[in-house]
Amino acid sequence: MSQSYLEFEKPIATLEGQIRELRDTGAADGIDLVEEINRLEGKVSDQIEKLYRNLDPWQKTQVARHANRPHCSDYIEALVDDFTPLAGDRLYSEDHAIMAGLGRWQGQRVAVLGHEKGDDTQGRLKHNFGMARPEGYRKAIRVMDLAERFGLPVVTLVDTAGAYPGIGAEERGQSEAIARCTDKCLQLGVPFVSVIIGEGGSGGALALATASRIIMLEHSIYTVASPEACASILWRSSAQANMAAEALKVTAQDLQKLGVIDRILTEPTGGAHRDRQKTISDVGLAVAEELAKLAGQNPKELRNERRQKFLDMGRSGLA
Repeated sequence: MSQSYLEFEKPIATLEGQIRELRDTGAADGIDLVEEINRLEGKVSDQIEKLYRNLDPWQKTQVARHANRPHCSDYIEALVDDFTPLAGDRLYSEDHAIMAGLGRWQGQRVAVLGHEKGDDTQGRLKHNFGMARPEGYRKAIRVMDLAERFGLPVVTLVDTAGAYPGIGAEERGQSEAIARCTDKCLQLGVPFVSVIIGEGGSGGALALATASRIIMLEHSIYTVASPEACASILWRSSAQANMAAEALKVTAQDLQKLGVIDRILTEPTGGAHRDRQKTISDVGLAVAEELAKLAGQNPKELRNERRQKFLDMGRSGLA
């Protein structure tokens, strides 16, 4: 997969461009440029480490949206054995923005759901950029019903800018579908782990993330509204998105302090897109660990603990 660079990564892009030119020159002219290449590669490593050590919320937002970041389909392909996809909501149609099915996560039978954004233009159009319609959330409810009936833990992989805001979606009851899906998450009597793998936007993300344990990748974001939308509302201009990102507390680090999420999963230096396989492997292990912690609880305990978890959010420091 070809590497693409974010705006703040321009110094890295310049150095890696020089490395490619030196390799091409050395191969074409038979010149030994290994020493110079090694020196530049060291500079690249130092630059990446320095940049990613001090990312601000807006930069993290850009990393969370990086086109090369692993998507839901990548995690399912690598981590879920015997995956059997389930389609349709039995009411209207199939929604490709949400993947759903049954399989084995490191040997344990689970139900898996997640937002899929797509890897290329055709895929993004097919999956509607990960923005689900009502039928997607109703499909999720159907799969969660199956999981509860057969005692299967639920794993969700969240990566969406938000639910689709189109007229058709509103006509078919978008808000009602999101509300019922969120309620279904709260009522599940099975272990439930959610991972914010990229962008967790608004109710469209919450509908799949009202879980017993919420994990966020280090450079993912989770927010009530996108920084651009927030800036447009407050300052009448999306150009203030960087200020909005800071005010919204979208980062995993802020959200853990606020008690919204339970665990931050460290990404490889330079972000998940620079070492996709390690990121996927780390997510697989983390989810398995959290499921194991929940395994001994009965349905009533799981429901009560999950409900209390969300009731307690925002109460810290109150008299």
